[in-house]
Amino acid sequence: MSIVSPMKSASEICQRVSIYSVSYFSSTATSKMPAKKQKKTEKGMSLAAADTGTSKGDSEGAVVANSNSTVAIKVLAKPGAKFNSITGIGEERVGIQIAAPPVDGEANTVLVKYLSKVLGVRKTDVSLDKGSRSRQKVVVVSGMDRQSVLDKLGSQVDNG
Repeated sequence: MSIVSPMKSASEICQRVSIYSVSYFSSTATSKMPAKKQKKTEKGMSLAAADTGTSKGDSEGAVVANSNSTVAIKVLAKPGAKFNSITGIGEERVGIQIAAPPVDGEANTVLVKYLSKVLGVRKTDVSLDKGSRSRQKVVVVSGMDRQSVLDKLGSQVDNG
């Protein structure tokens, strides 16, 4: 009596494996894709909502007077420069070169110190509100009005 095992050909086995792997990978890829896109969309919406949260801030530009007697400065930081300076005051942001690398918050510390010196206020009156890991930051200054902040920043643009 001979035992005959039901052997499948190699091509038939490969074909079945490829069908299973294609169906497995395509079903997992499609189920994960919408979730990732949704996260990006939610993130984009939240960022857009954060930028347009204050209608007063959008109309006034880079320097905004808040309701709690503080002034918010929207900054475009340029770390790694040779020296600290204000490169320009645009409609959306104030460009500031920072003579510190963007490592371990060094540039943020130097930015706050530099702005306190330029504005003539204590370091405790200047704080980083948003953007600790981004080039686009929001710095809040207390004890000054919007016009005096603009005047002092403007006077430093030509001196940089």
